Amino acid sequence: MDDNRKTQVFVGTGVEEQKTTYDILKAVYDALDEKGYNAIDQMVGYILSGDPSYITGHNNARNLIRHIERDDLVEELLRKYLGK
Repeated sequence: MDDNRKTQVFVGTGVEEQKTTYDILKAVYDALDEKGYNAIDQMVGYILSGDPSYITGHNNARNLIRHIERDDLVEELLRKYLGK
């Protein structure tokens, strides 16, 4: 049997996808929500205390949230809230 199908190899660019603060917060919120937690309360607990145990490891959420400095996060939230 003559098989003319060929395997095609795709080479990655080597550039990692950069996630915005919004993307990270949304992913963390979704992971907490999927696990049945009150996502807002858990995220506030993390922001106030710095304790990563407030964030689930589900979908790599705990690792993701660590990519944002807490003080930068609070500053950005205030700017968005106040429209500045």
